[in-house]
Amino acid sequence: MRPTAVSILALSLVTAAASLTACGSGSGSSPDTVKVSFKQSMDNSIKVTDTYLADIKKQFEKEYPGKKVELVPIKASDADYYTKLQQMLRSPRTAPDLVYEDTFLINSDITSGYLKPLDSYLAKWKDWGQFIDTAKSAARGEDGKTYGVPDGTDTRGLWFDKRVFEKAGLPTDWQPRNWDDVLAAARTIKAKVPGVTPLNVYTGKAAGETASMQGFEMLLYGTNDGTADPLYDKTGKKWIAGSQGFKDALSFVETVYKDKLGPDVSDALDPNYRNTVWGELMPQGKLGINLDGSWLPQNWLKGSGREWPDWSKQLGLAYMPTQHGQAPGKVSMSGGWTWAVPAKAGNPDLAFDFIKTMQTKANAQKWYIANSGIAVRKDVASDPSYTSAQPGIKFFTDLVASTHYRPAYLAYPKVSTAIQEAMESVTTGDASVDKAASTYDSTLKDVTDNQVVTQ
Repeated sequence: MRPTAVSILALSLVTAAASLTACGSGSGSSPDTVKVSFKQSMDNSIKVTDTYLADIKKQFEKEYPGKKVELVPIKASDADYYTKLQQMLRSPRTAPDLVYEDTFLINSDITSGYLKPLDSYLAKWKDWGQFIDTAKSAARGEDGKTYGVPDGTDTRGLWFDKRVFEKAGLPTDWQPRNWDDVLAAARTIKAKVPGVTPLNVYTGKAAGETASMQGFEMLLYGTNDGTADPLYDKTGKKWIAGSQGFKDALSFVETVYKDKLGPDVSDALDPNYRNTVWGELMPQGKLGINLDGSWLPQNWLKGSGREWPDWSKQLGLAYMPTQHGQAPGKVSMSGGWTWAVPAKAGNPDLAFDFIKTMQTKANAQKWYIANSGIAVRKDVASDPSYTSAQPGIKFFTDLVASTHYRPAYLAYPKVSTAIQEAMESVTTGDASVDKAASTYDSTLKDVTDNQVVTQ
């Protein structure tokens, strides 16, 4: 999901240096100007973020006479954006006043001292009470302080094809109660609907974070009662190794591929397989069940190049059940982005005022709908004009109450890679579940400086 190749990193460091020169004299050059840096789409035809921020700029400058907003777009891939942003955050001369931070790596910037805690601002902001607690945790550091304001999130569930289910004699209002129900439906599809991939669970190193989050963690976080994080012990501040839940999640992945309920292994390990899933298999009715995210309809909207206006009639949605159907019964994983204030920002107070303008109920709702995001404000989530704006929005928004955020601390990217390696080894049959789990445990100790607890 987020490439981290050395060649990309090296190139991005060079291009980052060039971009720093273009940033002028830094955020502190004018006490009346707030500099807002954000990720601009690589596709010149996609202007959702640019249009939204231009509108907020107009509102802000009207609301705060004499103050100006300078938008500082960074046109880059995810990997390049992270690198360029970190380069900018290192110096008061180049640090913007406000930056767009992915929850995937925000704790890396927190640990590096690049971001300012916002607790003093949040305590005085009445709208903060409207934000869902699980979303607030996405920008909370290990020190317990909050370093960003989420501008939306995503959730995950089971997409199933009603056309395939009808042919298989399965109900088109399907809702599995546990993992066995999911596998049973996949087996029925395999037996009765030839030429269709029964079940897709992303796996392996090529899929990257998609495999870790959409695949493995959607399983792992359903192995307990949801009251404790099965990947990271927040109290002891240690990563969890040796858990039965980890092995059970690996066993599910092994079953999907060993029993040929999933795609061919060669396809599953193709880095472009995700595009095949939403671009070909789902529209063509060649995939029975897909464990995937809330954002998929973006790919089928008018102007996308792969328009599929009937998707909501042909696809059904079901939440991912917990392993045995135990409480809370359903599971989801969430990511998303936040707005954060750099530690070396010249105008932090003005930056937070800009956040408040962006995050009024009306502006937040406008943004969620424009970018097919999921609301993290309770007042928006309950607004009928939001929940009816697009098919599936209410379903995925309701999952926010049952969702989990990754423990995206400094070591998480390496932990994620270790998860992908364990998944791939059971997918290909190169290792048993026990061996893959044992290898993961050993790797976990290495990549976390032995900050590990065994369960």
